[in-house]
Amino acid sequence: MAEVATLLLSVLTPEQKAKATFAFEDEERVNWHFIPRERKGLPLKEMTPQQELLSHALLNTGLGFRGAAKAATIMSLEEVLYQIEGADEAKRAAVRLKRDPEQYFVSIFGTPDAKGTWGWRIEGHHLSLNFTIKDGNLLRATPTFMGTNPGEVRQGNLSGLRVLGKEEDLGRELVKSLDEAQFKTAFVETVAPKEMITAAEKRVNPLKPDGLSEAELKPEQKAKLLEIIREYTDRLRPEIAAETWADIEKNGPVFFAWAGSKERGEPHYYRIQGKTFLIEYDNVQNEANHPHSVFRSFEGDFGRDILAEHAKEAHGK
Repeated sequence: MAEVATLLLSVLTPEQKAKATFAFEDEERVNWHFIPRERKGLPLKEMTPQQELLSHALLNTGLGFRGAAKAATIMSLEEVLYQIEGADEAKRAAVRLKRDPEQYFVSIFGTPDAKGTWGWRIEGHHLSLNFTIKDGNLLRATPTFMGTNPGEVRQGNLSGLRVLGKEEDLGRELVKSLDEAQFKTAFVETVAPKEMITAAEKRVNPLKPDGLSEAELKPEQKAKLLEIIREYTDRLRPEIAAETWADIEKNGPVFFAWAGSKERGEPHYYRIQGKTFLIEYDNVQNEANHPHSVFRSFEGDFGRDILAEHAKEAHGK
């Protein structure tokens, strides 16, 4: 990561570098979101082809194959939205400002160093990837947000594409496998929330562990629950995913909650929560064809846990 980030910074102009870089302690590091809003950082749109390719190389240092494919495809869906919303020629210029596959921003916090403490983010509409590195060997990679609009592309050459289809299908398979008593425990709301409950909060605390405990699941249902969790953890590069998974396994139990309809095409929501982490998936907007999903760590978001250790060590010295 440090090598690629340093390489990217080396080919930026002074003006570009001023946009892309921040002090590690800057509040901007936790100022994340997933809507098409004004952002700080350097957008891909203002980069040369070489710089843009190096930005994607940096992205690929943090993600596994599946996550990198999802991220790139999410960016590409901005063009689909532009084609849908910009059909009216009078509105086309305004729509392009909001729906642009190159309106994704690179931000680097601190100085990239193979043995240092620093961080980076790539973010735009429906994508927020946040990485914090301490001493070159401790790494945190949350919040990790991915969303898509449309959830299923229903026109054009990409018709049938569902970037977050597996996240949706696995959740539905699990909830439909529950017997009446299990579903009664797992079902928390008749109406799915319009947005993820934690939205883009800078810090999340554990929600009430509503829903069904993994201890109440049959073996095949528990296997399905673990498959859902892996769909989120495996967005990240394998060694990060393995560390995240080990933390989940030693800090049980895990709870599964469902809201809304069990049928595809109707608003629905699920939440998976353990002692240290939270997954939220929500698909309500645009006639349930606009999903949002996030993986968060209660103490590890933005590296708070490893940075607290760092501060404690420094204070002790």
